[in-house]
Amino acid sequence: MIVGVPKEIKPDEYRVAFIPAGVEEMLKHGHTVLVEKGAGLGSGISDEEYARAGAKLVDKFQEIYNQSQFVMKVKEPLPEEYPFLKEGQIVFTFFHFAASKKLTDTIIKSKIVAIAYETIRDEHGQHPILTPMSEVAGRMSIQEGAKFLENPMHGRGILLGGVPGVAPAEVVIIGGGVVGSNAAKVAAGIGARVTILDINLDRLRYLDDIMPKNVVTLMSNIHNIREKVRDADLLIGAVLIEGSRAPHVVTREMVQTMKPGAVIVDVAIDQGGCVETSKPTTHSNPIYREYDVIHYCVTNIPGAVAYTSTHALTNATTPYAIAIADKGYERAARENPAILRGINMIKGSVANKAVADTFGMSYRAFG
Repeated sequence: MIVGVPKEIKPDEYRVAFIPAGVEEMLKHGHTVLVEKGAGLGSGISDEEYARAGAKLVDKFQEIYNQSQFVMKVKEPLPEEYPFLKEGQIVFTFFHFAASKKLTDTIIKSKIVAIAYETIRDEHGQHPILTPMSEVAGRMSIQEGAKFLENPMHGRGILLGGVPGVAPAEVVIIGGGVVGSNAAKVAAGIGARVTILDINLDRLRYLDDIMPKNVVTLMSNIHNIREKVRDADLLIGAVLIEGSRAPHVVTREMVQTMKPGAVIVDVAIDQGGCVETSKPTTHSNPIYREYDVIHYCVTNIPGAVAYTSTHALTNATTPYAIAIADKGYERAARENPAILRGINMIKGSVANKAVADTFGMSYRAFG
């Protein structure tokens, strides 16, 4: 199979979908790998490294799409790429369809096979490709939140950990999954007062066992969310419903009760955001203010630390990519339920029920 790796064109996206070690593995399995020149530079990988691994370097992303049967990316195709998608072509990337009707309609019309990183789920209920990026995003959410709480950034001017005689910041995290737990570890380690809210009581018990004493767990309900949002200096939105749009668990009215200069980091923005006042931003222009509250809603948070993120991502994607290339998506999906769950679109049909339900579309399961 011819596998293509284009350079990411999403603003401030520095990751790349495949590293030279992955190229070597693909070649061992008899496949050809095309890499767009410059694709790895943002992650510290030179064209020469790809060439030494056996990749064929091409000049433009159009060539990748024209020649490849299987395209590997990091983020969803953008409008510049839409005309080059080919019927039956496999595209393996983060799609996050629920956040964009336009993208969903375009991919249906293109008749490609869309396999989404974020819905690959193993027999243990884990998301092996989404997890490493959620770990990065969770940790970075505290790093970025702390920065925008500073006075020069027009934040509250509060140090997360405080100092002797001065209280630390109140960090409120809605969602106790991978993003939320990683955010809590970092915030607690700095010395902040941390509250995690989640709807799963078993998850809260687990977090209560493993977290330090400056982390409090609360059942996520409207009353508790309303109270804790009002208290927060830094609010982290970390709600995930696989394949579906994130619900607005923090309403506009709740945001209006927050302290002037408080910060919201909505990590769920990839799936539409879990804060009603959230709208997508970029690393170049990461924040905006609404109701005197700073909103940080970057849609590709891990892209800012591309070396770490690229290696963490490709560690997870490479085994699945090789299986798909070796067997084709149909056999690979029949033999591995995790890959089956990753299939969102097949040649014009929606194969993921959560995506179909989000937009009121018809749904046809694979097989």
